[in-house]
Amino acid sequence: MPELPEVETVVRYLRPNLIERSIVGFSAHWPRVTAPASPEEFTKQVVGGSIKSVGRRGKYIILELDRGYIHLHLRMTGRLQVLPAEDFQTINGQHITATFDLSDLRCLVFNDIRKFGRVGYLNDLVSLEDRLGLEPLSPEFTPQFLYDLLRSRMRRIKPLLLDQTFIAGLGNIYVDEALFRARIHPEMPAMNLTFIDATALHRAIRDVISESIQDHGTTIINFQYGEGNAGRFREKLRVFRHDGEPCPICSTTIEKIRVAQRGTYFCPRCQH
Repeated sequence: MPELPEVETVVRYLRPNLIERSIVGFSAHWPRVTAPASPEEFTKQVVGGSIKSVGRRGKYIILELDRGYIHLHLRMTGRLQVLPAEDFQTINGQHITATFDLSDLRCLVFNDIRKFGRVGYLNDLVSLEDRLGLEPLSPEFTPQFLYDLLRSRMRRIKPLLLDQTFIAGLGNIYVDEALFRARIHPEMPAMNLTFIDATALHRAIRDVISESIQDHGTTIINFQYGEGNAGRFREKLRVFRHDGEPCPICSTTIEKIRVAQRGTYFCPRCQH
C-alpha cells in the first residue's frame, strides 16, 4: 500500500495539473469505487466544483473544491493520472475504476488493478481529522510529544506505529526502516521506551520519510506516479525485504518475523 512518501509524490504530481480546473463530469467504471455513497450521489456532489488545492492527510489525497472536499485513497494498487480525454483509453480499460472529466479537456483517471481504492466527498474534514493522528513531518510532532504518547500505550511498538489514529501516514516499509534506524525491536512494548528511545525514533521517522519523499517514494511492485515513473527509495532500504542478508551496521543476518500479521524485517543484534 502506498504510504506517506508515495502519496505525497502523487500529490506533487497532481497539484499543477488540477488546481483551478473544474470537474465537468464523473464516471464510476467500478460501482463500489464511491462506496458507501452511490456513484449517482457522488456525481451530484462533485460535478461543477472547481479544484482550489491539492493536498494530503495521512494516506488520503485531498482535493479542496470551492464547495467541500474530495478524498481519494489509493489502497493497494491505485494510480492516478491526468491524461487528454481522448488518450485515457490507451491505458488498460479493465483496471479503470473512475474518471473525472476536467474543464481543460483532460481526465483524472483512477486506475486500480485490485479495485480496493476509493473516492469520497465530504462537506468538511472534521470526520477525517477525528480518525487520523498527527502528521510525522508537522512542527507539532516533537520528541516530547511522541514520548508522551508512547508511555501510556501497552501495545507493541510496530502495530502502534501502523495505527493511523496514532500517527498518520506510516506503513509497513517505513515503520520497519525507522525502527531499525532507532535500534528498537518491533515487538518492544511502547510504554517501555525511554525518552532517549523516543528521541531516536522521532528522528528516524522524520529522516526516513523525508529521504523517501526526495526519492519519490518506494516502488516494490505496483507504485507508479505520473507517466509510469517509479520511486527510487527502494535502493536505500536497509532492512525491508533484506531478510537473509547481512545487517549494514553489524553484519548479523537480517530476520523476518510476523508482527500483528505483518511481515517484519529487523536486525536481532542492533534491535534487541
